[in-house]
Amino acid sequence: MSRYADIVLPLAQPAYTFAIGEGVEVSVGDAVAVQFGKQAVYTGIVWRLHDTPPAKGVAKPILKVLYDKPLLSELQMRFWEWIADYYICSVGEVMRVALPSIIKSKARCEEEFEPYIPKREVVVTLVAEAFTEDVREKMMRRAPKRYEALSALEEAGGVLPRHLVELDAAVLRALQKAGLVEIGERDYKLDCEWSKTLLPKLSPAQVEALDAIKEGLSDKGVALLHGVTSSGKTEIYTHLIEERLSRGEDVLFLVPEISLTTQLVERMRALFGESVVVYHSKLTPQQRTKLYTDMLSSESGNFVIGARSALFLPYKKLGLVVVDEEHDSSYKQSEPNPRYNGRDAAIMLATLHRAKCVLGSATPSLESYANYLSGKYAYTRLTERYGGVEMPDIVISDTVRNVKRNERKLHFNKELIDGIGERLERNEQVILFQNRRGYSPYMECPSCGWSARCPHCNVTLSAHQQKGRMECHYCGYNEPIQRYCPNCKTAELKPMGFGTERVEEAVAELFPEARVLRLDGDTATSSAAYNRIIGAFARHEADILVGTQIVSKGLDFADVTLIGILNGDNLLASPDFRAEERAWQLLMQVAGRAGRRDKRGEVIIQTAEPNHSVYAMVGDYDKVASKLLAERKQFGYPPFVRIVKIAMRSSNKERLVSSSIELGEQLRNRFGRRVLGPVSPLIDRVRGEWRVELMLKVEVESSFSRARWILREEIAKLRECGSYRDITIICDVDIA
Repeated sequence: MSRYADIVLPLAQPAYTFAIGEGVEVSVGDAVAVQFGKQAVYTGIVWRLHDTPPAKGVAKPILKVLYDKPLLSELQMRFWEWIADYYICSVGEVMRVALPSIIKSKARCEEEFEPYIPKREVVVTLVAEAFTEDVREKMMRRAPKRYEALSALEEAGGVLPRHLVELDAAVLRALQKAGLVEIGERDYKLDCEWSKTLLPKLSPAQVEALDAIKEGLSDKGVALLHGVTSSGKTEIYTHLIEERLSRGEDVLFLVPEISLTTQLVERMRALFGESVVVYHSKLTPQQRTKLYTDMLSSESGNFVIGARSALFLPYKKLGLVVVDEEHDSSYKQSEPNPRYNGRDAAIMLATLHRAKCVLGSATPSLESYANYLSGKYAYTRLTERYGGVEMPDIVISDTVRNVKRNERKLHFNKELIDGIGERLERNEQVILFQNRRGYSPYMECPSCGWSARCPHCNVTLSAHQQKGRMECHYCGYNEPIQRYCPNCKTAELKPMGFGTERVEEAVAELFPEARVLRLDGDTATSSAAYNRIIGAFARHEADILVGTQIVSKGLDFADVTLIGILNGDNLLASPDFRAEERAWQLLMQVAGRAGRRDKRGEVIIQTAEPNHSVYAMVGDYDKVASKLLAERKQFGYPPFVRIVKIAMRSSNKERLVSSSIELGEQLRNRFGRRVLGPVSPLIDRVRGEWRVELMLKVEVESSFSRARWILREEIAKLRECGSYRDITIICDVDIA
């Protein structure tokens, strides 16, 4: 009897049936090489074995089995299927993000196809005895870039993978010739052993919280830890982690952005040793693949710290999942498919493994808080900072009043100028927050109103003064900054609004004696660059740190006593039902960086709307949650309904509009008033494609699985129409 296998390929396609040749042994979960199309050879995953030939055509044979053991376990396959079903995409699209790129080998023909073979990693080692004080001083004066690289190497323990050393090959060879570094190779091997260490002693409040979490986890399986910033949530996590590792179980610690968690990784490695595994997209493809395959061979006891992609690693005995900063929007993948939420997927992963899940935040999402109120999650609260440190004072500074009194200079109100001056006199540090990078959002002609726009997207170009360029933050298009208006050819263009680059310039003008660093997407271009800036600020090599929301995450500086939020209003300007929630969360997270030791901190928020309810409720989570939940219930928004955004795009605007109207009518026939749109989004053209959106709201009491099935069906019907086949349709479930 002929044997067949349904095989999932890393494509937006269903599983395809292939023939299993005589003598070929395959198992569910195996990685195999198959020919797809005329010649292309792909890596696929065996999803199902059966004896039913395909309905049309002749099944092509499996070319070869690639590894000596399956790449996926049954639990992983169930997890992929859940992701694909819930987030309305194919399992093949899940495969594209779930497996390291090298495992998903693809070639133009069978002869070119090469499966993964572990390679050794090139490392750079500091020769510590050669990096003397004399050498340091000379390098600081004559070769600052070399000095920075060697300092980063020293901070990392003396050894770094070559790709993290930000020096070109010629400079690196010169350092090697000078005897300052050695270049060699090592195996990138996962070491699952860990040594039990002395965990941090908990305060009475932390002990009480830990006991409550354990009790809640035994009852609910998911616990929400609501602790104010600097209350010691991480110390509580370590006790839960140690308990699971001592049982030989795996632990997954999820963070929103791995590049921003240097201090966390250092703390965990100090407690649990070098066995702590860090997994994220900035690792090399070889590193990610080696780590994945090593975990296949490891029985259990792995401690993984990672971004959302770490959810797809092959855990054998997962015992605990911790989702730190569970409210953070970075957990939601924006593109490509699957557009999943890492927090919600983590809860499902824990459920499949019968593991426990802890969600932690100083500003919990309304969805998680509502799940506690409904009895779905256990809940524990920490209301005091560790060591009795007081919460910072919050000062609301009225920008309009400052302007009327002529007390505003550049982008700073008098209260903030005075506050910065006082900290500089006391040798304390300041963080200034402006949630916009670059010099200014756009350049405008004061005479005719002309502004430079992206030719591919319906947005203005942001000015970046140091680069001398105007850039589109959507497609990457850029052009030189123009001095005079090309439209009326008379007036000089003026920068409108301000970003972190312009703030840095203003600080230098107002406080010329201050040492300033900037932390944003333009300066923190890599983990090494980020660590360099953070390290310098931690060593007090700068007095003021200017940054975007990067500065709100995972940072702990002993001498920071003032946080300045330069424009609180732009956080509220987004046309999004989550705008107030996100603004409040961000304000509280940024504020939490102040006064984390024995010095009480202060937060100064500059705003033109000092009476806005968000500012009135800063620091009062219960009041904010109560107000926003009442509004969400009244107007039909999460957590009381589930929302699916149906985004449609095409380079042909007329076909896009007609197809969106037709889909909207089809959906309204099935869902009635639950369907909104189609409408053009705020930015209706990106990368040369026009965009239209519809929205489907489904009450939590209704069957969401049934709603997703209907939605798939109606989209499939529309795609059957030949004139609409070039229309891209993407479903975004639980929009962020």
